[in-house]
Amino acid sequence: MTTKMAINAKDIFRNQHRLIRFIEQSIRLCSNQSLKTAQQQHQKSNATADFEISASVNTEYTHAPEPIKHDKDLGQQFKASQLAVRLATPQQLQPKPDNDEELGFGKLFTDHMLKIYYHRSLGGWQRPEITPLENLVMHPAAKVLHYAVELFEGMKAYRGVDGKIRIFRPDMNMARMNLAAQRSGLPTFEGKEFVKCLARLLSIDSEWVPHTEAASLYIRPTLIGIDPTLGVASSDSALLYSILSPVGSYFKTGSNGAVSLLADPRYTRAWPGGVGNRKMGSNYAPTINVQKEAAARGLQQVLWLYGEDHQLTEVGTMNIFMFYVNDQGEQELITPPLNGLILPGITRDSILSMTRQWGKFKVREGVITMSMVTELLNQGRLLELFGTGTACVVSPVNRINYMGQDLYIPTMEQEKPVHELIRETLTDIQYGKVDHPWSVVID
Repeated sequence: MTTKMAINAKDIFRNQHRLIRFIEQSIRLCSNQSLKTAQQQHQKSNATADFEISASVNTEYTHAPEPIKHDKDLGQQFKASQLAVRLATPQQLQPKPDNDEELGFGKLFTDHMLKIYYHRSLGGWQRPEITPLENLVMHPAAKVLHYAVELFEGMKAYRGVDGKIRIFRPDMNMARMNLAAQRSGLPTFEGKEFVKCLARLLSIDSEWVPHTEAASLYIRPTLIGIDPTLGVASSDSALLYSILSPVGSYFKTGSNGAVSLLADPRYTRAWPGGVGNRKMGSNYAPTINVQKEAAARGLQQVLWLYGEDHQLTEVGTMNIFMFYVNDQGEQELITPPLNGLILPGITRDSILSMTRQWGKFKVREGVITMSMVTELLNQGRLLELFGTGTACVVSPVNRINYMGQDLYIPTMEQEKPVHELIRETLTDIQYGKVDHPWSVVID
């Protein structure tokens, strides 16, 4: 009898995450409005809107990422069917936030992590494993510590109005991550298999996904070279892992929700032939001191310029969009092209696809210079300027400090701002208010 009770207790402990998830979803569905009601309200409010949010994607306006080509000597690939799980003990569980509405960014982490090792000497990728969140142990000569042989991605999991958890266009993140791996001399992998492993991790730590649209669960896939040898060369050993963090707002903004920028042409984030279009840590460390300078001037972020004509490239860690009236008197949305200087953002691509499909104003990719910005401002033709990215979704800009002069952008003064419509459309998809193929449900 005692043995039987011990076995049952062990089973309950192993499956505690499923029980907790079931109870939370039941409470959530009982206490909140149903998905059907939310969708009906959304449709009603959208009936008089300028744009109709489509639940379909026109292939004319969106592009699927190209399949990655692996090196012939890469070795074996890992499969999600090989995934092993080691759950955290009660002593290893992390403290949860008291209030989802007041979360910061990247300060708290969930109970578990995903780890997948690569060793060329052992035939390639090893068996994926979910473990309790724990410190990494590596040799002091590991290449990541000396030559920044590493890269990462930024994704989010959202709890929808129906209680289901969704992730947004994960295939795009996996394609971008593999391209960065190729550039870094790190092993590539099958993105679909990694997403399946992430889905299992999210299922186990599902209680950490915030029950509010003001927050989400940030997913940080990371790939590092751990070969214990000095010398600038490809790493024969690597670690692909992911941690999860419940997050709120990424940027500090002004009282009206907009950010102010420092645009100083003395500083350059990326250059032709470099890796400004890859999500590597080496792109971000050199920006920290410039960000401190912006903060010292009472500004929130840095507007990165390039070239003698002071081209706008990125805002902080975001892509940038400008909405204005062009020379033909037409409203136009423009963003810098993918010329190697900027990150090919998933949010950026989504906005281009959506707005082109709307067909309500011109949409194009093109070079934006500071002289263009100042001229449009002087002529009253610059309507909105905003940054976009996974962490912030859409971040409006209301002031740029450039060459010792403050340029005030009327982004927040528009009666029906385009950036707000874009934000609402994207978040409606991400939180399940609109059924859309970009939003992938985690079972």
